[in-house]
Amino acid sequence: MSFSNPTRHRRNDAAGSGNIYHNPQVSGGKAHFGDTYHIGADDPLSRLPCATDAPFNSFSKQHEPECLEDTRTALLQEINRWVDGPDERCIFWLEGLAGTGKSTIARTIARKYFSLKRLAASFFFSRGGGDVGHAHKFVSSIAVQLAHATPTLRQHICDAFTERPDIVDQSLRDQWQRLVLGPLARLDGDDGRWPYVLIVDALDECDNDNDVRIIVQLLAEARSSAQGRLRVFLTSRPETPIRSGFHQMPAGGYHDFVLQDISPSIVDQDISKFFWHELTLICQDSFSDFGWLRAETVGTLVQKASGLFIWASTACRFIQDGFLPEESLETILNGSTDHETPEEHLNDLYTAVLQKSTQQYREQDKPKVLGFLRDVLGTIVTLFSPLSVDSLSGLLFFQGAVVNKTISTLHSILNIPTEPSRPLCLHHPSFRDFLLSPERCTDPKFRVDEKRTHAKIAENCIKLMSTSLRQDICGVKAPGMLVTGVADSQVQRCLSPELQYACLYWVQHLQKGGSVLCDEDRVHQFLQKHLLHWLEALSWMRRISDGISSVISFQSIVKLSSFIHDMRRFILHSRSAIEQSPLQTYWSALVFTPTKSIVRVQFENSVDQDWNALLQTLEGHTDSVSAVAFSPDGARLASGSDDRTVRVWDAATGALQTTLEGQTGWVAAMAFSPDGARLASGSYDRTVWVWDAATGALQATLKVRTGSVTAVAFSPDGARLASGSADGTVRVWDAATGALQATLEGHTGSATLEGHTGSVRAVAFSPDGARLASGSDDRTVRVWDAAADALQATLEGHTGCVLAVAFSPDGARLVSGSRDQTVRVWDAATGALQATLEGHTGSVRAVTFSPNGARLASRSDDDTVRVWDAATGALQAALERHKYRVRAMAFSPDGARLASGSGDDIIRVWDAATGALQSTYNTSGIVNRLSFSDDGTFLLTDRGFLPLDISSAAVAPSQQHLSEHIFVQEQWVTWQKKRMLWLPLDYRPNCMATSGNVAAFGHSSGRVSIMEFAFAT
Repeated sequence: MSFSNPTRHRRNDAAGSGNIYHNPQVSGGKAHFGDTYHIGADDPLSRLPCATDAPFNSFSKQHEPECLEDTRTALLQEINRWVDGPDERCIFWLEGLAGTGKSTIARTIARKYFSLKRLAASFFFSRGGGDVGHAHKFVSSIAVQLAHATPTLRQHICDAFTERPDIVDQSLRDQWQRLVLGPLARLDGDDGRWPYVLIVDALDECDNDNDVRIIVQLLAEARSSAQGRLRVFLTSRPETPIRSGFHQMPAGGYHDFVLQDISPSIVDQDISKFFWHELTLICQDSFSDFGWLRAETVGTLVQKASGLFIWASTACRFIQDGFLPEESLETILNGSTDHETPEEHLNDLYTAVLQKSTQQYREQDKPKVLGFLRDVLGTIVTLFSPLSVDSLSGLLFFQGAVVNKTISTLHSILNIPTEPSRPLCLHHPSFRDFLLSPERCTDPKFRVDEKRTHAKIAENCIKLMSTSLRQDICGVKAPGMLVTGVADSQVQRCLSPELQYACLYWVQHLQKGGSVLCDEDRVHQFLQKHLLHWLEALSWMRRISDGISSVISFQSIVKLSSFIHDMRRFILHSRSAIEQSPLQTYWSALVFTPTKSIVRVQFENSVDQDWNALLQTLEGHTDSVSAVAFSPDGARLASGSDDRTVRVWDAATGALQTTLEGQTGWVAAMAFSPDGARLASGSYDRTVWVWDAATGALQATLKVRTGSVTAVAFSPDGARLASGSADGTVRVWDAATGALQATLEGHTGSATLEGHTGSVRAVAFSPDGARLASGSDDRTVRVWDAAADALQATLEGHTGCVLAVAFSPDGARLVSGSRDQTVRVWDAATGALQATLEGHTGSVRAVTFSPNGARLASRSDDDTVRVWDAATGALQAALERHKYRVRAMAFSPDGARLASGSGDDIIRVWDAATGALQSTYNTSGIVNRLSFSDDGTFLLTDRGFLPLDISSAAVAPSQQHLSEHIFVQEQWVTWQKKRMLWLPLDYRPNCMATSGNVAAFGHSSGRVSIMEFAFAT
């Protein structure tokens, strides 16, 4: 293979991006991409993470070469026959050593099938290339491209993402199944262009070997699931993870082609054609004499290339980059010719490029110039994600002119864009290998000490963050602002690319730099001052998971044991709050952190005095979690739920690794095999499923005839699997074959452990705030001293859960409503039962006194509100026009009116004495809380403020000043309709009551928590 002209227009970026989304024709709000339409920001595809540099024709790759005409002809023909022929092998693996031209061939194939509208997608990996250096966006990027390239697939992919928008946070296998294989399997018919080609280039440059193995497995699954609709062309060096992945495939599952097996004479012939083509263009562009372009010259260059196309392309760029091409050519020709390996020839060429870049400087200036050169090139080759000239200057604390001057003569090894805001990239990763290897880069003036460079970058990252990070860096001011509520453009303006890089990678650079950090050093001081600022920034960047991984990594490089341990607890405990709303880093995250926490030493609010045993809460199941199990090495945690799924989590970070679906009943039991390779789950559907714990693949289904499976366990050697069932039997299975070995009978039933007191369903303050009443599933009402937190009385008598409690205005009486369909009135001082009010035919959900204490109202699941005489217990009125369950009610200040809100989105106002309906108001949504204003002219609801003197069909917000009110809406404490404080799972109430600026929350754990708020106006 030879290249087309990559060097000729090297310094002039062509107009247009060349991306797969190139040059859309915009009309009527729609952008047309070939056969598909991309409809604005509402398109689900716009929310799928996509690595913009992944496609073969991305902007960053627009000058990358493709095969010259009449080169690599036999290989390209073989690939084309494989794509279009009857070959059942769905994967073509092109393997070769560095610099042998794999990526150029991949781009050539991609270009051909793109022009035929048969390119499904392409993903070109690049180590240190940011999103294309890892697999995080691999599947989602392919799905987006696939949707644009294949109109018949678009809706299936959009539907799959809309159904599970969290899929992008799950394992590669789950993403692949839902976003790629699932849509492919749902296709009907044939659009005449099958099969489509998926191209994955340089898989060996993916930074995680485990991800590499999984990707190979996933690509292999396309054979059966895609039903012949997809061909996969993959290139890589012959690295062990990839070879092992292919060796695990069934025989005949893939086509393997080794570039080094091509006859050297054929390779040399192609390289010769490339040299003639490129050197002719150089002569034309430089207006130089063609006299130096001779056959023997080209022959010598071909000999020096030693079969490496990267040597040929680098040499041509070096020749073109010189003032006089013939002088640069002479430099190359004068290099050593007695090298034994192609790599040695490449080392000589790279050394010549670096030597020439410093020749123009005076001898007294060269030490300083060489220092700049090592700093700039060393940083470029050790970055985890590429940076532009501007951002590189910012990270190095150099002037932009210094960086520009340093790299100005290095076009042969660097892809230098004309726009200073676009990233600098290496032309080929072999230059990184050369610069960091003492064996290859033998000139100490140019060699880069990798460890020292990482340490220097880490120091610069900390310095940059220390000077740039601050609270509310995006200037949103509102503490409850969600990360989704701020435009990405605003985040980019407030967090520069180099600052984002520093936030993401400073810990990795510390690790690579071999740092061992201690108390009071620069890292400790940075964290003490800027930890919260750093977490806020990561949240705006939507990269909190990276922060957690960084903190875990700290444990191997620092001796700040107590501080790091506390910091890890803080982040894990508060992750959900910070991830959703960055400024909650300073609110919820601190409010619900123990006062003895090192992170929170300056706060005195009364919460837990120290960390309890809870590390973090993993959320994701949609129903009760019935079973959990750790893997033997403690690295993974599996959870089984009534939502019929098993979820496998990273036990260290809490990140979801995979979701195992398929069982049709509640998952009640699970166990890992002793080697951690398998996971067994038992379900109410009378089955035990055995999964591959690493990949999530189903290995076996064991069916039980009778009784839900309630327990599973592997034998110590992993050879057998035992399952226990609700029918009192234990079954023993062969764990390898799934064969039933024995059924053990004799159990007569199950045991129940009792002792919990039941969920708190209702709480209410007395009018003076001195007492607090709580109603519980344990059928009791408890009265507490709100100041001393002491129990004063326990009121017993209800035969069902207590769902509602309320004090009379004078605090003398206490009323409770229950699932037993009764209302009970108690003496609040003595606890004596005064009256039992009967009449409701459903659970009583709420009770309230009129302001003068003369009347009592109760609402029930029977869709009625009943008004009682509070003194006699006589029924005064039954309000029965509600179509759905009544969710809220309130008396007016004078007690003459009663307002009720129900599930039909209507608020009704009644005459409290007669029960006559006075007016109705459509709220355009269910109202869960309401109260009258002090003068009775407004209703305050959780959906807005309702002026009662306007018979409008919709809620009209009041324009006059209203009192401050505290509500809980979903996970948030709100004030003046604004989100203020995010509540962790353990603090989300079943019920709440307020007294001024104090709120009491009743929790399912049986705990009542009291909080005092002091919101600034």
